[in-house]
Amino acid sequence: MKFVSTRGGAPVSVEQAIMAGTAPDGGLYVPVSLPRFAFAELPYQQSLAKFAAAVLEPFFVESDLLDELDAICTEAFSFTAPLRTISSGPEQLSVLELFHGPTAAFKDFGARFLAASMARIVASRPRTEAPATIIVATSGDTGGAVAAAFHQRPDMRVVVLFPEGRVSPRQQHQLTCWGDNVISLAVRGEFDDCQRIAKALFADKATSKKFNLCSANSINVGRLLPQSVYYAQCSSYWHDRHDADSNFVIPTGNLGNGFASAWAKSMGFPIDQLVLATNANRAIPDFLGSGVWAPRPSVTTLASAMDVGDPSNMERLRQYWGDAAELRQRLRAFSVTDGEIKAQIVAEFANHGIPWCPHTATAFSVYRHRLDAAERLAGHWVVVATAHPAKFETIVEPLVGVSVVVPEELSRLFALPARFETIEPQASEVIRRL
Repeated sequence: MKFVSTRGGAPVSVEQAIMAGTAPDGGLYVPVSLPRFAFAELPYQQSLAKFAAAVLEPFFVESDLLDELDAICTEAFSFTAPLRTISSGPEQLSVLELFHGPTAAFKDFGARFLAASMARIVASRPRTEAPATIIVATSGDTGGAVAAAFHQRPDMRVVVLFPEGRVSPRQQHQLTCWGDNVISLAVRGEFDDCQRIAKALFADKATSKKFNLCSANSINVGRLLPQSVYYAQCSSYWHDRHDADSNFVIPTGNLGNGFASAWAKSMGFPIDQLVLATNANRAIPDFLGSGVWAPRPSVTTLASAMDVGDPSNMERLRQYWGDAAELRQRLRAFSVTDGEIKAQIVAEFANHGIPWCPHTATAFSVYRHRLDAAERLAGHWVVVATAHPAKFETIVEPLVGVSVVVPEELSRLFALPARFETIEPQASEVIRRL
């Protein structure tokens, strides 16, 4: 299968799309077409890795990576994405837990798949080429997942750009505890400054070529493909047992995870409604309401990994499903305030004894307060849990009144020393350190 830019241009191979990140015209790569699946014929009852290989195979046909796809998926999907039942009647509510990977966030799925794919591509190239330099701008979870996935891989290095003072202390430690082939840089600014720096580096053709730059943000199609898999398996699993489609409420920032769910739906998996939950960064719900795409500076919130004022993947979503009027027929989006996030963390813990991170609480708030009662009773709803609450203990613990148990994977990372530099929000500051 070939991939093309959202802005046109000649088709490229999946290897070229993965290693380039963005297209030369500034657009984002998408497959020329999406496969359609008879989901009942796929191995959704087997491991997530085996199911992923079956779903992703059409995207790698005629690729040098096709013979490696099983191994890539085994390496990337080495942990589960369990579906936890919250209510089985009269409401059918579940939570899709995506935080059981090595950095306790859903980004682990895409980052590990991308790293496993890139490592094989780089290994097949002449040793005379410069090491691949992966640039990742992060509002919290992406950088840690990418750093973990690429750490100590030969002929590859990572530059993590994160906004100074705008991620939780534990998130920051995950971004800065690596060393070796990982360069961690705190940017004096906000996430949009980090993303702007990354885009400027890629737009500078001489710099991009000299340092063999690659992207690991959700602008890279290699991140999005594996993220569609857990929506596909979850909905297939439910349909097999209940003969019904699933509806998803998805917390979103840069819209990568939300767009991955749209891909899964478009590929024929049994997904009915898609509802996006944002924090006070309202670009997406405002666009669906007004029809005017108006990105703006990001706003700092409790759900920091979603603090994105100009979601990159809206370009992909509009290319696939059309402008606001058409998108309204396919999905909805609602904004949640910090006060509502806090209240929902308290309410969910009081009702079910489970602490959730601020991002997951954003999705719960949308489900509880933006959908009417008839809707909630009409089908199976899935709230997507994107990060472990232990990463946001300074927010969660005072609200629920108990300590959140830290997963073993995070405990190991927190024991490592932090190493990072602070820079001004300029691309030249990054180039000096390459």
